[in-house]
Amino acid sequence: MPELSDLYQQIIVEHNRSPRNFKKLPHPTNAAEGSNPLCGDQIRLEVTLDGDRIADIGFQGSGCAISQASASLLTGAVLGKTRADAEALFQAVHAMLTAVPDAPVDAAKLGKLAALAGVRRFPVRVKCASLPWHTLRAALETAAKSVTTE
Repeated sequence: MPELSDLYQQIIVEHNRSPRNFKKLPHPTNAAEGSNPLCGDQIRLEVTLDGDRIADIGFQGSGCAISQASASLLTGAVLGKTRADAEALFQAVHAMLTAVPDAPVDAAKLGKLAALAGVRRFPVRVKCASLPWHTLRAALETAAKSVTTE
């Protein structure tokens, strides 16, 4: 599966170089901040909800390629989804990131998010990939909350 691994690496590099939805929202309804002290990742994730649906989403921050690519992939995956859909995706990504390194990945279900599976081989990097997801979860739970990977 070297071709698949190479494709996943390309996706991570592309989303780090040109992150999607790297922006400040004009009138977010919900927001949260997250940090990974071990790696220095910082993220602010903003969401505009229309009822129960994520009508707009943006993030700002800095950090390693994994955290920035994960945030970019996350925003594309949850835009237009309901809170329940976003929570289900959180659970699927979290299960993938915390599985044993050689566990199968349901690429059909996860799409481009499956690119994050490679971090399982580097346990310290799992926190980098999961930080945006925990920050999204916090943003959807409350209007302002901070999370940390510590």
